[in-house]
Amino acid sequence: MIKTAHSMYMLQYHVVWVCKYRRKILKPGVCSYISKTLPGLLRGMPGVTIETIGFDKDHLHMLITIPPKYSVSSVMGRLKSQLASKMRKFFPWLEKVYWEENIVWSPGYFVSSVGLDEETIRHYVEHQGQQDEGQVRHTL
Repeated sequence: MIKTAHSMYMLQYHVVWVCKYRRKILKPGVCSYISKTLPGLLRGMPGVTIETIGFDKDHLHMLITIPPKYSVSSVMGRLKSQLASKMRKFFPWLEKVYWEENIVWSPGYFVSSVGLDEETIRHYVEHQGQQDEGQVRHTL
């Protein structure tokens, strides 16, 4: 749980980005560069943190925390475009892979929320307001 002056939240997302045309460009050196570069891109978005990141040859997975003041789509758009720009400057060979397109990632992404399981939340909601001195306290 993250506490701010006016809210508490636990908003984690599983995100998948796919390389344009499913090109297998995510070699160890590229993955290392991405892992080192992404945290710097988050400086302009306080509270957004990458918990972990994993790579396959043509896509990456992230577990990312995004505060409620940001939309998932705005964070994804900003990170994908800034990272692609930096990658194309750092790895000139990407110009040959993607011809004259100024692109690295497919336009979309996959996102799913990560959090408490449905049964825990349902039990918590159904038992709100009940006062029984011997009752076990329910916490999220």
